[in-house]
Amino acid sequence: MEPIYITGAGVVSAIGLGKEATLAALLSGRTGIGEMRYLDSCHHELPVGEVPMSRNDLLHALTLSDDPSLTRNALIGRLALREALNEAHLTADKLNKVHFISATTVGGMDQRERFHDQESDCDSVYAQIATHHCGNCTEMIAEPFGRFAMLSTVSTACSSATNAIITAANMLRCGLADIVVAGGAECLTRFHLNGFNALMILDHEQCRPFDRDRAGLNLGEGAAYMVLENERSVKQRGVTPLARLSGYGNACDAFHQTASSPDGDGAYRAMQEALMTAQLAPADIDYINAHGTGTINNDASESHAIRRLFGTQLPPVSSTKSFTGHTTSASGSIEAVICLLALQHQFLPPNINWHTPMDDGITPVTDIHPLRRLRHILSNAFGFGGNDSAIILSA
Repeated sequence: MEPIYITGAGVVSAIGLGKEATLAALLSGRTGIGEMRYLDSCHHELPVGEVPMSRNDLLHALTLSDDPSLTRNALIGRLALREALNEAHLTADKLNKVHFISATTVGGMDQRERFHDQESDCDSVYAQIATHHCGNCTEMIAEPFGRFAMLSTVSTACSSATNAIITAANMLRCGLADIVVAGGAECLTRFHLNGFNALMILDHEQCRPFDRDRAGLNLGEGAAYMVLENERSVKQRGVTPLARLSGYGNACDAFHQTASSPDGDGAYRAMQEALMTAQLAPADIDYINAHGTGTINNDASESHAIRRLFGTQLPPVSSTKSFTGHTTSASGSIEAVICLLALQHQFLPPNINWHTPMDDGITPVTDIHPLRRLRHILSNAFGFGGNDSAIILSA
């Protein structure tokens, strides 16, 4: 099967702007989760993982004047996309043959909330509230970089960005494209925060994935994109690949609107399919970046699925949501870039805040030093409704 190469990547999250800042935070064990600073909410008792930039900071970083139609989602996404395109040496004149697939669920809800009280006078605020739609968000992220061959938007809750990457891989394998940029962007909103709070799955302290005393997740925000390219294009452009996307899988157990199934059937099948696509055995996986939200349900279900597939010979496992918070639709691509950094710099992203083993659960890694060379990394992303996805990055 023709290889799929990663030739560029960009990331923005609560632990920093860009891959260099992200790597430094991971190596030092510095979380980005803390008291909210930028989201206009009364729920300051809930820790969040905010991108450490105000709206004005984001506009300044992108050398933009304020435009009320620009959403925080689009601004964060542009920063990540800029880094990915720059690393892959994709300038505006080359984008007419490049496809862009972006994932989001909240879209421009942050701006919709700002104008909520004025919606009775829709005509005067239409330009602002029209940016609510997920497709508008993709267009706003892409717009300043040039004319892409195609824009597409994926929205499957917390597996969205991983499914964007899988969609890109299928396009490359089917010969529909030579280069696809894929990932996702998600900003925090009151709608977002209040919805998860209503489900009673938000921790009032920093989250503790796979800990016996875990009490829920912390919401986060961010964006990440990867440039995926076939071998012919890599050779023609003379670029150096960073890694390979060697495997991917998607399955749905349709167990419940929000909960994962007790046996982790969807997660198990997604991981199994990713291994089959990559033509790898479970023993070939050197590290698993778990979905690991810190909720009672997810961590127990995912632990069960991993044990079903890997048996007693578990590779190192950790959740990096203890660094970034759960960035929902963007989490799969943010964590894919974290896995890429782990491959490039040969370290294990630690599961910070973990103290006490779960009953029949995963004991995550807290030491960054791998016992063997990292060659193949599995990254999980599981969404509401049981839409579960997994990808494998290889050196």
